[in-house]
Amino acid sequence: MSNAFGFRAVLSPCIGVCSLDAGGLCEGCHRSTAEIARWSQMSDDERLHLMEVVLPGREAARA
Repeated sequence: MSNAFGFRAVLSPCIGVCSLDAGGLCEGCHRSTAEIARWSQMSDDERLHLMEVVLPGREAARA
């Protein structure tokens, strides 16, 4: 899904519910503080992996 500039827009998963649970993950987006801090430096592939694999897995584990 690349464009003419060679990158994909991977929007932040932040939903504005910024509170950490006992395990150190955000209640809203399920990211760790390190992942939140590093988001702007991540490559498109890293962001996509987080969005498509890691975060859904964490969300499912919470249910």
